[in-house]
Amino acid sequence: MRRRESGTDEVLIRQLFNEHGGALLAYATRLMGDRALGEDVVQETLIRAWRNPEALTNDKGSVRGYLFTITRNIAIDRHRARQARPAEVAETISSTPVAKDHADQVVDSMVVLGAMEKLSDEHQEVLKAIYFQGRTVDEAAESLGVPAGTVKSRSYYALRRLREAMTERPVVVEGAA
Repeated sequence: MRRRESGTDEVLIRQLFNEHGGALLAYATRLMGDRALGEDVVQETLIRAWRNPEALTNDKGSVRGYLFTITRNIAIDRHRARQARPAEVAETISSTPVAKDHADQVVDSMVVLGAMEKLSDEHQEVLKAIYFQGRTVDEAAESLGVPAGTVKSRSYYALRRLREAMTERPVVVEGAA
């Protein structure tokens, strides 16, 4: 590998930037849709040009065309990389959560089911029929073989007892740390 002098490298990069930097930045910004991303693409373009100075000779074609090709390829690579990864979410205090965590729902379900175990069988049956199976009062009454008024009464007292059971002390689930 040949050794390059840092002084000539700096002169080369400065000359490239002075001659083509404005046009490259405008092109990269248009491709990326953001000036900061465009600046990153131009910087990467100049780094690649610095690594391959032999490609910058005029006898191999237009230097400007070569730089624009590098810029386009880098922009395409970055676009593809963004498409392959999930969208980035800014972590700011003022931002609202994207969605409620699924773990909260699981814990809530476990707490409710644990508290339901403290209810009588009749109260459990009524709550399961109405809230878990989505039945109306009349449908629940028919399936349980009791009058609709009994279903209403049992559901009232079952919910009241369930509320009390949930506020007593936390339910301890075996195996949970």
